[in-house]
Amino acid sequence: MSILVVDDSSTMRRIIIKSLNRLGFTDCHEASNGREGLERLATTAVDLIITDWYLPEMSGVEFVRAVRLNDAIKHLPVLMVTTNAVEDDIVEAHRAGVKNYLVRPFTPDTIREKVQAALSA
Repeated sequence: MSILVVDDSSTMRRIIIKSLNRLGFTDCHEASNGREGLERLATTAVDLIITDWYLPEMSGVEFVRAVRLNDAIKHLPVLMVTTNAVEDDIVEAHRAGVKNYLVRPFTPDTIREKVQAALSA
């Protein structure tokens, strides 16, 4: 299982990846913004994308829309992990193609549940 984590905060990427590693997901890749994430997806096969809403270059929602427009990767499940808990934004994220949404802060149990739900959707 290979996972791409897209977040502009290196600390948050490290926290997410450490949580994933503890859950047994050890093949993790990183990108610091949406454009870098798209570049990484062009060269690295992944099974799941975890992205933040607030990213430089392009927002997390714009990033997800770009993923959904690319035939080679549009099938990938996307989990959005963010501090943004505004209901209209959650609806917008789902319409863009986000499979599951996790509001920070999160627990290891919560991230496990959300990752499993995103992979099974």
